[in-house]
Formats: sequence, structure tokens, C-alpha cells
Amino acid sequence: MKVLKNQITIIFLLILLITLMPFVAFSQTIISGTVSENNGTPILGANIYLEGTYDGTSSDENGNFSFETSEGGMQTLIVSFLSFEEFSISKDVSEMKNLQIKLREDVNSLETVVISAGTFEASDNSKVSVLKPLDVVTTASALGDFVGALQTLPGTTTVAEDGRLFVRGGDADETQIFIDGIRVFTPYTPTTNNTPTRGRYSPFLFDGITFSTGGYSSEYGQALSSVLLLNTIDEPVQEKTDISIMSVGLGLGNTQKWEKASLSVNASYINLAPYIALLPDRNDWEKPYEAASGETVFRRKFENGLLKIYAAFDTTNFELTQEDIDLPNGIHYQLNNNNFYSNASYSGSLSNNWKLFGGVSYSYAKTKLTLANDKINDLENAAHLKFKLRKHFSSRFKMSFGAEQFLTDFTEDFTGENIIINLGFNNNISAAFTEADIIFTKKVALKLGVRGEYSNLFKEFTFSPRASFAIKTGKDSQLSIAYGDFYQQPTNTILKYTQDLQAQKTQHYIANYQYVANNRIFRAEIYRKEYKNLVTYDTENPVFSSDFTSNGDGFAQGLDLFWRDNKTFKDMDYWVSYSYLDSEREYQNYPIIATPPFANTHNLSVVAKYWIEDWKSQFGFSYQFGSGRTYTNPNIEGFLQEKTKNYNSVSLNWAYLISPQKILYASINNVFAFKNINGYQYSRIPDANGNFNRRALLPAADQFFFVGFFWTISDDGVENQLDNL
Repeated sequence: MKVLKNQITIIFLLILLITLMPFVAFSQTIISGTVSENNGTPILGANIYLEGTYDGTSSDENGNFSFETSEGGMQTLIVSFLSFEEFSISKDVSEMKNLQIKLREDVNSLETVVISAGTFEASDNSKVSVLKPLDVVTTASALGDFVGALQTLPGTTTVAEDGRLFVRGGDADETQIFIDGIRVFTPYTPTTNNTPTRGRYSPFLFDGITFSTGGYSSEYGQALSSVLLLNTIDEPVQEKTDISIMSVGLGLGNTQKWEKASLSVNASYINLAPYIALLPDRNDWEKPYEAASGETVFRRKFENGLLKIYAAFDTTNFELTQEDIDLPNGIHYQLNNNNFYSNASYSGSLSNNWKLFGGVSYSYAKTKLTLANDKINDLENAAHLKFKLRKHFSSRFKMSFGAEQFLTDFTEDFTGENIIINLGFNNNISAAFTEADIIFTKKVALKLGVRGEYSNLFKEFTFSPRASFAIKTGKDSQLSIAYGDFYQQPTNTILKYTQDLQAQKTQHYIANYQYVANNRIFRAEIYRKEYKNLVTYDTENPVFSSDFTSNGDGFAQGLDLFWRDNKTFKDMDYWVSYSYLDSEREYQNYPIIATPPFANTHNLSVVAKYWIEDWKSQFGFSYQFGSGRTYTNPNIEGFLQEKTKNYNSVSLNWAYLISPQKILYASINNVFAFKNINGYQYSRIPDANGNFNRRALLPAADQFFFVGFFWTISDDGVENQLDNL
């Protein structure tokens, strides 16, 4: 009986299962379709599945897929594949048949095109860097100055007696410097005639540099030729102390780090008196160059942002008598300068993919100058306020907009024989900008921007459209083009006399080719700049009685080439830069359009660094060449009609690792003591034969020697200052 009951039960279950099978089969739904790229190319191996389930499959070689699911109603189908954006669709599963799915390339990948026209990156975090922070201070000819290192890049001009950045036929005043996105109004240390200046700010606190030789973002204004963006370190690795003992002075640095904050402080003292006593130069020094400086960065991390406060102070003084062809006893020159710069910036994230940036800077510069019997006291107070919002609407479309204010209060008191003149001006510039980044595919990108500025001094509004476009021509190569309008007001040396002028203008046209692969980079760039509204005057130098106009114009055009390779030769890194420049302008007191003295036709730089493990040493080599620069010879007809001889300089340096944290460093500039000539000074009065005598303007010294000992004390016992040498 029991067996019979079990048999009946089994038969009943079989009948029930047979009865329900059609319904079970009916509840299974087939999802199918094809996965391809936008151009129709099938994608093999795409991952297709219903979100929150184990139901899914992969596409075949024809991009086709098909799988069954017991899920019903509204569901979300996910399709993903490496290097493509994830695709999702939500609908009733009964409608998920014969789907035609096209995946778009993931534009966040490293292979995505980068707009590079006119821009050089120097950052360990950049996808494409032609320089690293280490390069800024290990270049033999740079002497630890970031400006000196940048002068080895194409687009810059060798003006050895000045030391500032001259970019693509532009005057040094046409390049502006920003720290953490905020303007620096007085970025260079003061100096005397025929003696190069240096950048005020130590490279020790910076981890990224962007050097734009043209075509830069609409975020930046008041620069005709170039902008240099310096970014301070966001987060120090560890606490440490750096000690420097140098042939020209002393340095001390310390970094403290807490859970959400950090503080870095650097101080240095430079005195050339011992050096000049040992190795006299061509100047008659009464008080050799002396400078004391200090800078600090405080950082505070918040949940969604970072606050940085940067401050730097330096004081400089010197006194000397320089040779003058018309003054047998020379000309007396005495200078004392105090400079303070500070900025505070906050960058953070808001909801809905918004990013916020706000910052303010303040500059104070006071200079007391005695030139022969004249006394000149300059005082400049300047500020920059900036606010920017940026929105990531998608990985393919980003937009930013912002506003900023520049404030300058400049006064000058001039005291000469029987004359006292008080000069000065207040200059307020209001600006607004917006810019959009559009990435069509990994191979095509576009940047569009516009900037508007209103000058309260000139009662003038300027409008500056800018655009950049890039397209990949291969896996490792791309083309970029850029166009932009750029405006800049005249310098303090002009505005202190007159404000009845217009903003100076340039238009940039740039085409760039770039190849990056296997630790090698090649760049070729052609450009043209057209100048309008340059300042002219009818006297030898700008003075109170000069007739100033904005009628000047000109052009600059040329070719820049760059090659860097740290792969071919073991333990060796080198780069080669070449620039061809054709530039003419009519401005200042020029009677005709001519090539200015700061624009030489050919510039070449070769830099190499080689590490020898057995010797625990790094050797550096730098060669710089500049073709002759124009000057006016009053003994023959014409203006700026002759050229100096070519400029040549070879520099070497050596860093020896005594121990992991102790370094001995030595360098020599112009090893072969080439007799470079910066120009000529002609007498104002002809001799008895009607000839104007002249003297060559030679560097203060043909060579410069430097020796230093650098000691780092840190928790890990390994970090050293090799990155800073």
C-alpha cells in the first residue's frame, strides 16, 4: 500500500511538471542584438548583462549577442568594453530584441588627444610633459632658476644681459607669471644694466609648470606673448629639513606635516662679496649684490577642497660704478629693493560635478634707485582677485567661466638737478571669461573661449575670442592648431607719464605637430603673431615731454623644433631645441619698422644629463647658441642695420651623492670663456673726424663658478635635494 502511494505521488508530480513546462518555457525571454563602434565596426568580446542579475553573455566576432532571462518587466541592460564608454538602456525585457548598440570611445583614456599648440608642460602628473620639475633645476646653464631652464626650450630668445623670458619676438614685458593661477606683478629680482636678472621664486616649492608660448586659455589675460603658470606642491611626502651651504650664500628649508595640513618654509641669504673678492668681474663694485629672501606655503585639506596660502619676501641692495663711453669716471648706480608677494587660493568640488576656484594676491614693491645724480623712488601696490566655476557636463563636454579684477597703484618720485617730479597712476581692469572643452572622440578635441576686459584707466572694452583644435594622426602623433586675440596695457614706465593710450594687441596663429612614444617626444610648431596699437614716442627714452601714441605695429613668425630622448642611451637624458624667428616692429622711438635687438633669428639649445652609478654622480651639459642681434651704428646710414657676433656658451655641472642625503654640487657657466658681446654703446658726440666712438657691452663676467653642499634630514633617511640641483 505504501509503495502504491509513493508511485501515485511520483506520477502526480510528473503530470504536474509536464503540465507546467509550457508555462516555464514561456517565462524565458531572449535578449539579442549587435554591438559595434560608431563607425559600424563589430566589437568582439563586449560584456552584456542585465543589471543586478547573473544573466548575460559576450558578443561574437560579428558583434552579435543573444541570451535568455527569466526576468520580466522593466530592466537595465549594461554593455561594456575596454577603452569604450559604458552603455546602458532601461526598458521592458520584451522589447530587448535585435538591439543595435553603438559604443563610444572612452575619452578619459591616456590615448585621448591633448590640445598642445603653444604649450609646454612640466609636471609629473601631466600626460605629455616635455620637462619635469627635476629638469628646471638640473639644467647646467640655469643655475637653479626656473626661467633659466625655460630658456632652453624653443620659442625663447637668448638675451644674455637681461635674464627674463623673451618669447617669439615679444618683449620680456609681454610674458606674465602666475602662481597657483594668481598673477605675480613683480616676478624678477632688480638688477643693473648689462647684468641678467633672476626669477624671485625658488623652484623648491613647485611641482608643476605650464609654459605657454602662445594660444593660451581665455582664463589668462594682460599678456601679449606668453604666460608661465607655476603650481605649488599640493601635499608634501614627509617632514624634512634642507640645509644649503653655497659659494654665494646659505639656505634653509623645513616642512612640517599634520593630518590635514602642512607647512613649508624656505629662507636664503646671498652675498656676492666673497665671490667677487676672489674672482673680480668688469664692474667697479662699492657694495656687491646682497639679497635675503624667504617664502612659505601653508596647505589645509577640507572634505571637498584644498586651501593654499603662499607668501614670499625678498630684499635686495647693491652699489657700483659702471663704465660709460661719455663719462670718464663712469656712472654711479645704487639700488635698494623690498618686495612682498602673497596669495591665497581655494579649489574644491561642489555637487553635480561643479568645481570651484577662488583666489587673491597682493604685491608690494618698493625701489630706491640712485643713477648718477638722480634719485628715483618707486612704490607699487597691486592686487589680483579671481573666481572661477567649472562644470563637467559629461566626459565629452566641460565648461568654465569666471571673473577677475586687477588693481594697480603706482607712484614715482623723481629728484634731479633743480627738478622734482611726482608721477603715478591707478589702474583697474575688470575681466570676465568663459571656455568650453569639447571632446568629440579620442582623436578629435576642440577648445573654444572668449575673454572680455574693461580698463577703467583707458575707458576701453576689449573682446578676445580664442580657439584650439587637435586631431590624432596616429597612435602616438597628433596635429593641433590655435588662434587667439590677446591684449595688454602698456608698462608702468609708460603709464606713469600718460594714460591717453589704447591696449596693445596681438593675434596668434599656431600649427603644431607632436609625436610621443617610448620615452621620446618630438614637437614641431609654426606660428605668426600680428601686433597692433604698440606704444610709440618721439624721444630717445620715454619722458614727461614725450609725444606718446598707440600707432605702432609689427609681426613675428617662425618655426620651433623640440626633441627629447631618455631611452636610446642608458642612464642618459637629453633634449635639443631650435627656433627660427623672423620679426619686425615699429614701436618705441623707431623711425622705421625693424627687427628689435632682442629678436635674434636662430636659437639652439642642447641639454644632456648622465648618471654614473659607480661614481654616484650626475653630470650635466648645456650648450646655447644665438645668432647675432641687431644694433644701430650711427657711423653708417640706417637704423638697427648691423648685428653682433653670434652668442655661444657651454655649461657643465656635477652632483655627487656623498651619502643618500648629502650632495656635493659644482657648476661652471661658459666653460670655454667665449667672449660674447651683448651690443655696443656709441658716444653721443662724434670725434674730430666725425666718427662716433663705441665700446662693446660685455657681460660682467665671462664665466660663473658655483659650489654647494646640500643636506636633507628626513624620516625615511633617503630623500635628498638632487631634485633641486
